[in-house]
Order: sequence, then C-alpha cells, then structure tokens
Amino acid sequence: MCFGIPMRIHAIDGLVAHCEAKGVERRASLLMLAHESLVVGDYVVVHLGHAIERVDPETAAEAWRLYDEMLAAGRG
Repeated sequence: MCFGIPMRIHAIDGLVAHCEAKGVERRASLLMLAHESLVVGDYVVVHLGHAIERVDPETAAEAWRLYDEMLAAGRG
C-alpha cells in the first residue's frame, strides 16, 4: 500500500517544490498542480516525488496524526 505524505513547501524553483515534513526534506514535482497558485508555506500531498494535491494545514496535521497512530500500533 502506498501513502501520500503531507509536506510543507519551503521553496519553489519553477515546477519543483522543496518540501519538509517531520524534519525530512524532499523535492517534489509540481507539474500535476501547475494550474494551482502554490506559494511557500502551502501544504501538498507528495506521492512518488510528485505533489498531487494541495491540502490545508488541518488536513495535513490529521493525516500525520493517523500515520503516527499506525506506526505506534505496528510497534506494539
């Protein structure tokens, strides 16, 4: 199973976003969201190196809460 990871955009260089989540930094293609007006500080869901959806901060936080819960259950 694959999950998209909510990440916060820290910089944008053309169609590449430099994103961060929980201390991990990644570059993500913005090609699929080229029609959006993305700016630094926006949250996007990153899947296989591509930003596939813009989400609000609350949605990103809820996704991370669920991911953390799943990880904790897997360790238990």
